[in-house]
Amino acid sequence: MERKMKPSKIILMAIMIAVLPYGAFAQSMDAPFKAGAAKVDVTPLESELPENIEGIHDRLYSRAIIVDNGVTSAALITVDTGIIPDSLWQSLTQRIENELGIPFQNVLLTPTHTHSGSMRPGRGYEDKIFKSVKMAKEKLQPARIGYGVGVSYLNVNRNIIDPKTRRWWEGPNYDGPSDKTVAVVKFESIKGEPIAVYYNYAMHAVTVGQLDKISGDAPGAASGYIEDSFDDKIVAVWSTGACGDQNPIYFQQTYDLREIRIRDYAKRGIDISNAMPPGGQGLDRKDPTVNKLMNQQKQMILSMGQFLGEEVMHVMRGMERMSSGGRIFGRQKTVSFPGRDRTNTGRAGYEGTYKDGKPVELRLGLLLIDDIAFGTVNAEVFNLIAQRLKKESPLSRTMMVTLTNGIANSGYIPNDAAFGFLTFEVLSSRCKPGYAENAIVNGILGLIDEAAEAR
Repeated sequence: MERKMKPSKIILMAIMIAVLPYGAFAQSMDAPFKAGAAKVDVTPLESELPENIEGIHDRLYSRAIIVDNGVTSAALITVDTGIIPDSLWQSLTQRIENELGIPFQNVLLTPTHTHSGSMRPGRGYEDKIFKSVKMAKEKLQPARIGYGVGVSYLNVNRNIIDPKTRRWWEGPNYDGPSDKTVAVVKFESIKGEPIAVYYNYAMHAVTVGQLDKISGDAPGAASGYIEDSFDDKIVAVWSTGACGDQNPIYFQQTYDLREIRIRDYAKRGIDISNAMPPGGQGLDRKDPTVNKLMNQQKQMILSMGQFLGEEVMHVMRGMERMSSGGRIFGRQKTVSFPGRDRTNTGRAGYEGTYKDGKPVELRLGLLLIDDIAFGTVNAEVFNLIAQRLKKESPLSRTMMVTLTNGIANSGYIPNDAAFGFLTFEVLSSRCKPGYAENAIVNGILGLIDEAAEAR
């Protein structure tokens, strides 16, 4: 026998719905998914390149995935660039909310963190990124979403004790903390046709940084390989994992080219042996050794792109649990803790000296699509912090997306234990020891709790 609701209860429910904040109520509802994806070329013109950039090796793109459940929507955007300045994040997300109706809290705007992306984007840069989002929304269609996890051994901890100097320096630390996980989110039509894939991996995009040319580096190569494998019927979106202390495992050419630059500067009486060599100077491209090393770097990003792309597609093929509907929930907040300013110099291996500085402010975020949790931080985070978040999260399908939604005033964010190491990331960090790790992990876990309460 069907139970009818009393009129008084109907009135009470209507009042509750009316007084609830729309965002809190809407984002707690489950409904059928729609998804769309697009990519737009954002490569700067040759005339717009900085002086230390000598040309364009491969194209840069803005890639976007839009997810809609009929109640609210979300945008997953990744741009082939080094960072997303706060000014760009604020302007773009406000525009996306105003013109496309996607709440700013539901937007993930992430750089691939390629060190070969132009740091001085040219005319219409914001317009091009916005275009990728707008095009993705125009392509919305009924969709299913799945999640899977693979593994790739292309990354490695990059902080090691130098065997000669016995001091901290940069090199492949095979025994250091390094999460090899590749988290993969697949978007397909109801008929099973590919729409997009979003994959999260912790590795710096620095392989071709010594070329002094524009490049999407390994993330661009991986996304390009996946898209080509699907005859460009899919958009493959890289997601920057917690790579603050993670480099590509095959990085020797960069070390060799750096040494050549150091020797060149030494001939001019300048010691940059404990500093990051500036680009655009100190490498003679007519030198056969330099030429060979640079060509090997070009080959390396294609190899890494192919291997990472193959793992992403392997995970996609194995997905069996696909959801055609669910929840979309977004939330952001700012956390603050004591900061410091360094008073001496030196890249690594020697004690740093500091004075009290302005507080560090981090923008944390959570985007839930179905039960997939995207925890975000607007800074470069050490790998163990992300591993702790995944371990403590009540949601098994959790990932950390870093350098997302602007850039913090923190510098690198080491895990608490790493502050005992004289690595260049720790020395340059504006974070005072003992605050950042808990602020990030507990902050994102708190947002997950808020999401549960909002249901």
